[in-house]
Amino acid sequence: MSANTYEALNAKVGRRSFMKMAAVATAFGVTSSFASTPATRAATEEEIKNPFPGSKMVKSICTACSVGCGVIAEVQNGVWVRQEVAQDHPVSLGGHCCKGADMIDMVRSEVRVKHPMVKKDGQWKRISWDEALNGIASKLEDLRQKDGPDSVMFLGSAKFNNEQAYYYRKFAAMFGTNNIDHQARI
Repeated sequence: MSANTYEALNAKVGRRSFMKMAAVATAFGVTSSFASTPATRAATEEEIKNPFPGSKMVKSICTACSVGCGVIAEVQNGVWVRQEVAQDHPVSLGGHCCKGADMIDMVRSEVRVKHPMVKKDGQWKRISWDEALNGIASKLEDLRQKDGPDSVMFLGSAKFNNEQAYYYRKFAAMFGTNNIDHQARI
């Protein structure tokens, strides 16, 4: 390989130049040659009509942020296999952001925490829900006894409905603090 060829391969391409090259490549049909590889096949009529036999559609709410968009999850044998946008949902009006469109991947992730965990001796260890709740309650009580109730802040959720927000505020007041907020984005 000549020095000029090597320099040409290692030349930095700016975003604008890359976009121009991509437009030229698309205009000349470069991408269509990659799309017609024998690695894919056309779906059968049955696969298009019913890709997950025996599945059921479950209406749910996207949990990515506090807006509350509608999601229709297709569930087969207790596993979320596909999702669609809830076209009739009053909040999302048939649309999703990129986070909502990717919700299924978050739910099915192998690294998602599904159980209470505690770090002991540098290692994460699974604990029971009772052990987790008792640990949190005892830590809150220790903080209130040692440093007073204002040493704690309660952070609510913008997904709370009116009644949930009311009870959460009452809980903070019962604890003895006015330190309460939430993370509303709308």
